[in-house]
Amino acid sequence: MSPKLLLATHNPGKIVELEALLGGLEVELVSLRDLEIGEKAAETGETYHANAVLKARFYAERSGLPALADDSGLEVDALGGAPGVSSARYLAEPGATDADRRRFLLEQLAPHPRPWTARFRCVVAAAFPDGRLLTGEGACEGVIVSEERGAGGFGYDPVFELANGRTMAELGAAEKNRVSHRGRGVRDLLEKHGSDFQKDK
Repeated sequence: MSPKLLLATHNPGKIVELEALLGGLEVELVSLRDLEIGEKAAETGETYHANAVLKARFYAERSGLPALADDSGLEVDALGGAPGVSSARYLAEPGATDADRRRFLLEQLAPHPRPWTARFRCVVAAAFPDGRLLTGEGACEGVIVSEERGAGGFGYDPVFELANGRTMAELGAAEKNRVSHRGRGVRDLLEKHGSDFQKDK
């Protein structure tokens, strides 16, 4: 029987991406929904690394399984690196959606001269019940554009344009995984620690 690996996120978009990125591992990927874990880890860290580790350890303890989590964010130079670690909570209004946060981001950028250079950053952490902790990280450079383009992705993808002139939301799933911060973070983790996931410890 293959060892199990818990994808420690409630974000359905991340689950789809992680399933594709981790498909080469000889493990059974399970979700929080599969295990009926509805709790959310408190993201109280001040860095991507701290939050990724918090989430991975929280869900490894709750499930008794190795748990893989990521923390990522958008850093816009004109805003001093904001929204950064707070990207998913940038617009602190009840019921705020990804579209609401994109609109808010563009409102904040409006007074600033272009180009609005930016990058996505990601830290991926895997926590094991025996206490082992593995991490990887990745980044992707681009610019923020004022008009949304593309129907794919999630979060800030429709306003994040890559050097090829397309937004992250205009990429197919496989291409996005090749160039994205999350794809690079997962590959960094697997290049350094891939064999650790094949052992049922």
